[in-house]
Amino acid sequence: MTLKEAQKKIDKWIKEYGVRYFSELTNMAILTEEVGEVARIIARRYGDQSFKKSDKDKQLEDELADVLFVVICLANQTGIDLEKALKNNLHKKTKRDKTRHKRNNKLTSS
Repeated sequence: MTLKEAQKKIDKWIKEYGVRYFSELTNMAILTEEVGEVARIIARRYGDQSFKKSDKDKQLEDELADVLFVVICLANQTGIDLEKALKNNLHKKTKRDKTRHKRNNKLTSS
């Protein structure tokens, strides 16, 4: 599925099951919550914290999909074509960082 297709599918889903989009401000708050859930899993799976019973069944892929869903909702609400935005962003990063990371001793040393 392309980003363009994902934006269309989510728009259709919102209209069919969600009635309407939440406000942009509400979606920003929801995005923050979802990113927090991703952080919680990462901190427990790859960091030093242990899992609580309530966290055991949480799946990273599901939480990342929740983040993507809300990002797509925000893009749809604000008229952003995510495919175009991502292409432009990669172009910007490539131009800016073409050699930067390769010269970073922190990244190249073991």
